[in-house]
Amino acid sequence: MWHKWKEKFMSKLSKYIKYLLGIDNTIPMVNPKLPRRPAISYRPIQPSDLEILEKIHDDLFPIRYEAEFFQNVVNGHDIVSWAAVDRSRPNGQSDELIGFVTARIVLARESEIGDLLSFDSSNSDQTLVYILTLGVVESFRNLGIASALIREVIKYASSIPTCRAIYLHVISYNNSAIHLYKKMSFTCVRRLQGFYLINGQHYDSYLFVYYVNGGRSPCSPLELVAGTLNFMRNGLRSVFAMLRKNEDRKVSKWAKCKENHSLISTGPNRRNLTAAECTGYECV
Repeated sequence: MWHKWKEKFMSKLSKYIKYLLGIDNTIPMVNPKLPRRPAISYRPIQPSDLEILEKIHDDLFPIRYEAEFFQNVVNGHDIVSWAAVDRSRPNGQSDELIGFVTARIVLARESEIGDLLSFDSSNSDQTLVYILTLGVVESFRNLGIASALIREVIKYASSIPTCRAIYLHVISYNNSAIHLYKKMSFTCVRRLQGFYLINGQHYDSYLFVYYVNGGRSPCSPLELVAGTLNFMRNGLRSVFAMLRKNEDRKVSKWAKCKENHSLISTGPNRRNLTAAECTGYECV
């Protein structure tokens, strides 16, 4: 009896360790809301996920994303993504999305966090990964799915030699997301006043950063000065970008979320979240 119990325990322990190390990305979990033990697995989002991806975004988020955004996600056009599925679900649902994360690569020198990085001035190709959306269906929460999806992003960013950090925005009242990112060792570097505008109401945002591949914040006085100048330069670029955006109505609506269009220095800093625009958002 003892040997059987020990064997079973060691088997589960071994599987869990493999999961933590990223060797095995499928692990049974327990949630009292579910009638069975789910077997969560992770894969890239694909074209067949389009309908359910749109539905989950519509259910979870207070904004509406344009069809072009979803097409870019499922077809991998300038957006990388991961899906969580429950292989134990019956009735043909074993490959249906229950969670997701979407992200994109941006040039570090064109991003809004340029002042938060220690730059190699001779390397203009340094990049960042910006998390666009992260969500988990309510009945599958508290199973570690959001954490696993973030680990996929970290693994991906770490595999890009030029990538120096992952960053994202979190609306100030989303305490569960804030707790999650802190637990995942993201650093909250700024609070952006009135960053979001949702249904006529302004909300603050927190900016979180996770450094990879030797990326770090400026440390020396010279680096801090250079970072500040870079921040001011990006702010001016953002103002001009906003002026150009008002004149150019042909720009694809999902692309309006580019970080160099967002002025985050002190001042009337607003991001209006309407059905026509998208931004980083989490529901975990």
